[in-house]
Amino acid sequence: MVEFDTIIYQFGEFGDKTGWTYIEIAADLAEQIKPGTRRAFRVKGLLDNFEIAGKSLLPFGEGSFILPFNQEMRKGTRKKCGAMLHVKLEEDKDFKVETPPELEECFDFEPDAAEYFYSLTKSHQGYFIKWINDAKTPETRVKRIEHTVKATLRKMDYGMMLREMKKERQG
Repeated sequence: MVEFDTIIYQFGEFGDKTGWTYIEIAADLAEQIKPGTRRAFRVKGLLDNFEIAGKSLLPFGEGSFILPFNQEMRKGTRKKCGAMLHVKLEEDKDFKVETPPELEECFDFEPDAAEYFYSLTKSHQGYFIKWINDAKTPETRVKRIEHTVKATLRKMDYGMMLREMKKERQG
């Protein structure tokens, strides 16, 4: 487990990450957590005394990574952009992505969508799955499954799908 202190940052204008809060994990620390990797991977640990698990470290160039510091983390630590944070992280080898049964059933009827979905990395599959599982009503869950199937039929990743949905709402 690596342990370090860092500042919570926030992106200004930065593509699809505009406005995100995050912490940066330097290349030497990332190398200690998961040697030799340059792709996104899951971590667990503590942010101050707030426990996290199954969170993605995203590549940020030159071997460094970022950990998006979402609302749950901000509430759990009671900290925001500019604050100092004590971090303890290790690879989360226990993290598993389970595809919702309703999505599996849809994939039975749309094998091309399933093929594309399962060609994505586990972390990218996880973005779709978390979005579906976070639906607050059954109706919203069904709509999110429909959007996921349509997007994977068109070979879109999660971010592409969300950007298209945003354009449709604005247009």
